[in-house]
Amino acid sequence: MGLTLALRTSPALTRSGDPGLRRLVAELLVVRASGHLADHQRRYPQWELPNSELRQLLELGVGGVILLGGAAAEVALRCGQLRRWAGQPLLLCADVEEGVGQRFEGASWLVPPLGVGRLHGRDPARALALAERYGACTGRDARRLGLNWVLAPVCDVNNNAANPVINVRAWGEDPTTVAALTAAFCRGLDRAGVLGCAKHFPGHGDTSGDSHLELPVLPHSRARLEAIELPPFQAVIAAGVAAVMTAHLLLPALDPRRPATLSAAVLTGLLRHDLGFGGLVVTDALVMEAISRHHGPGEAAVLALEAGADLVLMPADARQAIEAIEAAVQNGRLHREQLEASAQRRRHALTRIEQPIPDPLAAPGADVRLEQELVDATLETRPGLGADPDRRAWSTARGVNLVRLDSCLQAPFLGPAAPAVTVPGAAGLAPCLLDGLGPRLWRSDPEAPLQLEHLPAGPVLLQLFVRGNPFRGSAEAEEDWPAAITQLLRCGRLAGLAVYGSPYLWERLRPLLPEAVPAAYSPAQMPRAQSAVLAALGLGQPGGPQGFTD
Repeated sequence: MGLTLALRTSPALTRSGDPGLRRLVAELLVVRASGHLADHQRRYPQWELPNSELRQLLELGVGGVILLGGAAAEVALRCGQLRRWAGQPLLLCADVEEGVGQRFEGASWLVPPLGVGRLHGRDPARALALAERYGACTGRDARRLGLNWVLAPVCDVNNNAANPVINVRAWGEDPTTVAALTAAFCRGLDRAGVLGCAKHFPGHGDTSGDSHLELPVLPHSRARLEAIELPPFQAVIAAGVAAVMTAHLLLPALDPRRPATLSAAVLTGLLRHDLGFGGLVVTDALVMEAISRHHGPGEAAVLALEAGADLVLMPADARQAIEAIEAAVQNGRLHREQLEASAQRRRHALTRIEQPIPDPLAAPGADVRLEQELVDATLETRPGLGADPDRRAWSTARGVNLVRLDSCLQAPFLGPAAPAVTVPGAAGLAPCLLDGLGPRLWRSDPEAPLQLEHLPAGPVLLQLFVRGNPFRGSAEAEEDWPAAITQLLRCGRLAGLAVYGSPYLWERLRPLLPEAVPAAYSPAQMPRAQSAVLAALGLGQPGGPQGFTD
């Protein structure tokens, strides 16, 4: 089943002969909804339930909702609405691995965790302190919105630079760093009074495939898992993390037939018995192709519970999942006692925290101090670039601001007032956006891959927004940027380089630059990071967008 067909509206549930069983089953589902209040505002309507169906499911007893989209104050209203519809304590969660502002505008948007992981190699004490503040900030913002469950930290060890989906989401590239920083993050969450979720068990860091698109294989032995992948999970379990999320990947050394999400050997044998985890086990989203391509909505949900999961996240069809689980209990494939134990673990998790009461008038503003401190601490410049480079080089520039990004349609960090546009604009550099949707500037010439004749004359400031993300299929830019930089240098046109996101691209490009060319890197892409990077390059204040209205 393709993702674009997921979460289709299904016929009404058949009448249950055991309403108590149906309500028990429903409690173990976590469904997707928009953070916006109105149906027409949904950003991903193929995955986000309409309000009528969402309300019916909550009244039926569905136990959790994962939210995406909306401003902070609106999400606070939304959380209150969902609780009223449910009439019972709900798990309200979001993928806010980089601060709540990553998903909900107006809250704190923080540097990706890998930036803190790289800092840990230079200044471990500072990185640990920042990781705990990171968790506390995320938890505090979540509570103010009405969320009680943060789907973080990512405990994957990103020791594969080609990993297309983990990348900067990880807290480091070695197990010691990831274990220390994720445990610190969890301490911060606990201080704020929200639940956390360690993911993606037993480790998604050394894969070259994206489980949103395919089923990756992790071909390592049990001994290797114990040395690299498992220590961060052991650290956060010891720190008391409330939940662990499964990974949609195949580990032949543990189970040659079933992916981890559907494997009793992984969830019951390794996680429950060997690691002694007694909290909630939640699947990753079952709409992802690694699962939905091979199993229907009902069968996937049943297999996950059979394997030892407690909660089923984003089944492709919630009603089919409920009916399939109910039938599996009735025919003896699943035992009611197991579901009761899972429901009890869910209820116990909710009792660990005081339930937040969202107040849209008190919805959070960003923690500007922490945002800026993280940006400054993780900023990297090419050796030899001074802290205050000579700004006169840009004062008479008339040239090109060449900005590379994946898609102009999915770039919340690059609006018309973004520093990456306005700061170079004030220096006379005209923006030229290069993405996968517009006309290509590339040609099949390894010596001169950029068609520079299609650009305005003058110096070129090159800004590259590149990072691993779900559905991209790659952690790197597909284009040959080393060859392009060599071409620009040969023509005498490269005036500066800014890289936002993946450190691996930065590390490939930095050695190519002569000392005279300023260059800087941030693991973050949001406007605050853009300002810091451009200031390091010697560019001044933003000029602002043209006009005063749309």
